[in-house]
Amino acid sequence: MSKDYYETLGVNKNASDEEIKRAFRKLAKQYHPDLNKEPGAAEKFKEIGEAYAVLSDPNKRKTYDQFGSAAFENGGQGAGGASGFGGFDFSDFDLDSILRDVFGSGFAGFGSRRGSSSRSKRGSDVRIVLRLTFEEAAFGCEKKVDITMDDACPRCDGKGGFNEKTCSTCGGRGIVLERVQSLFGMMQTQKTCPDCHGTGKTFGETCPDCNGSGIVSRKKTMTIKIPEGVDNGFQLRLANRGEAGRNGGEAGDLLVDFDIMDHPLYERQGNDIYMEYPINVAQAALGCEIDVPTLTGIERVEIKAGTQNYEKIKLRGKGIKSPNSLMRGNMYVVVNIITPTKLSRKQKALFEELLDSDLDDEQAFKEFKKACKKI
Repeated sequence: MSKDYYETLGVNKNASDEEIKRAFRKLAKQYHPDLNKEPGAAEKFKEIGEAYAVLSDPNKRKTYDQFGSAAFENGGQGAGGASGFGGFDFSDFDLDSILRDVFGSGFAGFGSRRGSSSRSKRGSDVRIVLRLTFEEAAFGCEKKVDITMDDACPRCDGKGGFNEKTCSTCGGRGIVLERVQSLFGMMQTQKTCPDCHGTGKTFGETCPDCNGSGIVSRKKTMTIKIPEGVDNGFQLRLANRGEAGRNGGEAGDLLVDFDIMDHPLYERQGNDIYMEYPINVAQAALGCEIDVPTLTGIERVEIKAGTQNYEKIKLRGKGIKSPNSLMRGNMYVVVNIITPTKLSRKQKALFEELLDSDLDDEQAFKEFKKACKKI
């Protein structure tokens, strides 16, 4: 059934943030299990904590007002598994954090399952940039890199010490109980064991290399296999090759970005590559065959008679294969007709002879002259 969080806190739907906070303070003092030993007090305390967790957050409150508590059920997936609510998983919410927010940082302890230093912590991700040649990026390669990062101490195998034993202070629980003065009066709370730091284990001898942390900063040489087709903007994620986790947590990831060098001949656009190929005016007019250097060798290519400047000739499958595709792109040869700037006497005579041979009889010249007459 849908839960009425406003009714749980005893406020109306138009209540201000301050009214909601004040109502929660009153009910928290009334139903805190350390003060109220009546049956159902602990459950009621969690209910008002859940209501406050939603109504004190503007985004969650807006979602609740629109969809009701169903938006936060099933681990935040919504009623019937519907997604898109940006929900809240109340199976593991941190009530202690809420209490500290309302009553101040001096408040400690009710049923918190978060924040303990004994909880395993994932290692940090490490990000590097690799500079590659055009060919290395196109075909893939292996690179050895030296990276300095936090790693499991090799001397103690990441444990922090030797002769491991159960902590005598907390009995292996990782927490100890203490009595503190709070707004509710004298209360018994729990805190992380100061001797084992929440792990429940101590050592007969602390590792001198890591001083008991199990983590050291050291340089590692890694061999990274780079798939063919990577490009600027592509990121390679190598799972668990980042910094070491703590208290048994998994290692972070290694994130590899790429800086691809320019090539003197090729320009890449996606999986296609382009190359300008210079030819002279005679070759363009009469046609010819040219030898084109592709990534996989020389290709003999026909230039048809009458080829115009910057026409493109497609070489299918002579481009690059991206890491996420089985198909290769194409290569485009862009014809660049070079007009000569230095002529011998013989060449000049030939061009002068061509000037008198009606070369401007082409359709493009006729259309241009026709358009000029209309101006």
